[in-house]
Amino acid sequence: FRRAIVAVLALALVAGAIYAIVAVLQRSETLVTGRCFAVVGSENHELATDQTANASLISAISVRRGLPPRAASIALATAMQESRLRNINYGDDAGPDSRGLFQQRPSQGWGTEEQVMDPIYASNAFFDGLVKVPGYEAMEITQAAQAVQRSAFPRAYAQHEGMARAFASALTGHSTSSLNCELRMPEAAGDPAVVVDELTTAFGRQAATVQGRSVQLEIGGTQAWAVAHWAVANAKTLSITQVDLAGQTWNREKRDGWQPSAAPTEAVIITVSAPAT
Repeated sequence: FRRAIVAVLALALVAGAIYAIVAVLQRSETLVTGRCFAVVGSENHELATDQTANASLISAISVRRGLPPRAASIALATAMQESRLRNINYGDDAGPDSRGLFQQRPSQGWGTEEQVMDPIYASNAFFDGLVKVPGYEAMEITQAAQAVQRSAFPRAYAQHEGMARAFASALTGHSTSSLNCELRMPEAAGDPAVVVDELTTAFGRQAATVQGRSVQLEIGGTQAWAVAHWAVANAKTLSITQVDLAGQTWNREKRDGWQPSAAPTEAVIITVSAPAT
């Protein structure tokens, strides 16, 4: 009996030590690899940070063009199938000259190699093709994607529908506080002017005001949440540490997603990291 008690106590001590070690490691910067999540209802979809940044640009261009969220969903599913949402400079056996996010082929009239490697040009070229497809909004995502791409694997786009819908809904602003990225803290200071430049590239000119380390945008509705989620999606490269909107805040250091804010604001406020002291 005494041996059993000793064994139970030993196991309890080991379990406690393991729990403590795991808790410490979970808070350690060294284990944060960087990943992003989009949540819609009970579905939770994950992308790497570079994939999410590309998804945010594609979605922002759809918003800028005034297209419905369905267009962004179709585009994201297409780019995920074609390139894994990465701007790659090579093709495959079926299309050796395919390039870029959408694997567009210069030999098929999509543009020059330099053009299709430009994510902005490539995204606009895809949407140019999509809007010419009659009734694309009512089509299955894979059917609409195939009408533009004419792939050798026409049903392959369907496997990315859940991810595409979740990220498109967040990045077009139709799902609020639904995109979260878990990141290490920045190693370099952020520059609000660069944030404004990148915002302008993605969405067009915005009424942005720089105040210290923050960029403030007096916008509302779905546009506000599209910009807020764009900021989270690009937080890694732009050294963004906090985003505030409509009584919600995303804090990079806390890594707990969007939380109620102590200082509610109707403006979008994007804050970058401070210079090292």
